[in-house]
Amino acid sequence: MKTLPTLRTGQARVEHGHISPIGDVEIPFGIVEGAESGPYLLVTAGVHGSEYCSIEAAVRVLRMSPERIKGTILVLPILNLQGFRKRSIYVMPEDGKNLNRMFPGKPDGTVSERLAHWLVTSVYPLADAYLDLHGGDLDEALAPFTIFPNGCEKSKALATAFGLPVAVAAGGEGYTINAAYRLGIPSLLPEVSGNGLWGEESVGQMMAGIERVMHHLGMLAGPVQAAPQANPEFVTMWVPSAPVGGLWYAEKDLSEPVAAGEVLGEIRDVFGAVLATIRSEKDGFILYRLTSLSVNQGEALLGVGTPLEG
Repeated sequence: MKTLPTLRTGQARVEHGHISPIGDVEIPFGIVEGAESGPYLLVTAGVHGSEYCSIEAAVRVLRMSPERIKGTILVLPILNLQGFRKRSIYVMPEDGKNLNRMFPGKPDGTVSERLAHWLVTSVYPLADAYLDLHGGDLDEALAPFTIFPNGCEKSKALATAFGLPVAVAAGGEGYTINAAYRLGIPSLLPEVSGNGLWGEESVGQMMAGIERVMHHLGMLAGPVQAAPQANPEFVTMWVPSAPVGGLWYAEKDLSEPVAAGEVLGEIRDVFGAVLATIRSEKDGFILYRLTSLSVNQGEALLGVGTPLEG
């Protein structure tokens, strides 16, 4: 199958299958359509193939009963299928690139660039709202948070509805949700779990957020599980990268406060010599951190959340 089936038929249904949007790339999809008309929600996961909590949550969305919902959900539960099979960290094995840096993509580019282009041109424009589920890759731990495109009030409202304690306003090019925002589609990237781990608690937390968003959109009648707080803490995120490769020793753990100038960690060589000392540029707290002992030059080390101004 080269194209997705019709998304709105007016009939309650569940449809599953595989689509080959580019070359030899084949990805699974699922459609859950309610009997009553309503919004079209796009849900993707597996952009990073080893973020298993998000993938399992997307698989469970596929099992939702059409009788429960209004409108249509399109689920692409494992976009980076080869990465999932090979337990790859971040990148698509076909071209060694991080799909979540390739948007809006290129029609004649590498595999990840062409897949991004297909999503932006053939899938995103149909959506009324978009959730790109993530879950902390095999080498990173995180405290649960959502990311939304800075300046988009409808996306900010999705972050409030999803209900995680922290919401990050982010900008920049190359990312799934920012490419959707450029098309006027409210979008959100939830991060739950870490180190590729998944279980009932973390998947349940992700599912509760998805259902709250669906309730917010008018797709799901209540009651839904209430968020633990009325509003998340809105922040921006500063992410230092490794100036050199070596062994990474973090000085701060998740949710710990940090002050500007404070040491966040060191990169050492195998004999213990300090190659680089990483200090915080801002006051804030730790949202996520690299848990791998090994680090390569240019890789992200930590995410520091700082209060969103205005």
